[in-house]
Amino acid sequence: MAPKSVFYSLFASLSLALAAATPEPDFETIVVGGGPAGLSALSGLSRVRRSAALFDSHEYRNDPTRNMHDVIGNDGTVPSEFRGLARDQITANYNETATFIDQKIQSIEPVSIPKDGDATDTLFKATDATGKEYYAKKVVLATGMIDILPNTPGLEEAWGKGVYWCPWCDGFEHRDQPFGVLGPLPDSLASVNEIWTLNKDIVVYLNGTQTPEAEAAIAKKNPNWRKQFDKYGVRIDNRVIASFERLQDGNTNKDNHGRQFDIFRIHFVDGSHEDRNAFITNYPSAQRSDLPDRLGLAMIDGKIDAQSNPGMRTTLPGVFAIGDCNSDGSTNVPHAMFSGKRAAVFLHVELAKEEANHSISKRNLPSRRVMEREAERAMGNDLEEAWNKARGL
Repeated sequence: MAPKSVFYSLFASLSLALAAATPEPDFETIVVGGGPAGLSALSGLSRVRRSAALFDSHEYRNDPTRNMHDVIGNDGTVPSEFRGLARDQITANYNETATFIDQKIQSIEPVSIPKDGDATDTLFKATDATGKEYYAKKVVLATGMIDILPNTPGLEEAWGKGVYWCPWCDGFEHRDQPFGVLGPLPDSLASVNEIWTLNKDIVVYLNGTQTPEAEAAIAKKNPNWRKQFDKYGVRIDNRVIASFERLQDGNTNKDNHGRQFDIFRIHFVDGSHEDRNAFITNYPSAQRSDLPDRLGLAMIDGKIDAQSNPGMRTTLPGVFAIGDCNSDGSTNVPHAMFSGKRAAVFLHVELAKEEANHSISKRNLPSRRVMEREAERAMGNDLEEAWNKARGL
């Protein structure tokens, strides 16, 4: 019979080979996206000394916006200045565990995903735009959304600068001004309800889309929509829009009460025109990144499902979704930051439970003699026969 030491050496070699097949994580967590949600997640993880890398492609939904609003302590801050200050603070305070990598993540692949929805011991490989690979136990997607604007000339240039989609973000600065609502009729009622306390002179511009089908759709939401429009003095304009022309920039035309006075001229295809100070829009949005689709994450109305599981978890164990890209309604800076902090808390606890389980398992290892007997049993007669063949017996 072959010496036991040979069996143990073979057994150890097999164990090492299996261990080598699973790469060591570069970070405990990879955060994809450098907006308020991603920054909040990185800060939350850093506060409990979790190693994390934030990958920033420098693509931000609110980049065109002049100022952030309704962000306590940062009301009126320029988005880029807010992000820069956040990065500086995280780097200064948590440089032992927090890493910023200014690259776009091109792909994420699960390396190890437990069965039955268990999130224990997950591992992912992320590849950036340069082809460099990184491994992490968990992934936080803060990849954001993009707004799909019509190709009407002048509209994209006005986006975030007098033309916006969130009344809480930009509406107060354009209060008590001649106002327009852009988008399909069925969505216009919600916009009117949202901005009614801010603006009284309201025109809904339907751009030639007012049809019996559109009227039936809005009537399904509220059969009294016409009466409400009449009561509020809302006018419907179905002329087809040719272009938007900026006549005045609200960034340089302000008053002492925070109002921004933009002026736009709407040119219609029939040759007529009309002036308005600001607009709220009802245009669709889409995932900025294809990572959710490639990871096979469940979606709710085009957003990553982060509601079926607690703590901003997605339907793929080990992956979290925060900010605009998820389904919990994080469509403003404070909510996006909340979602990042919430994910960081749940992720930290998830990792802590894994570490506790591993620690207990190590303390409960059997004695060396028991392990030797188990090794002999596991190897069985096959290895004995192979050993004899090698010896020429």
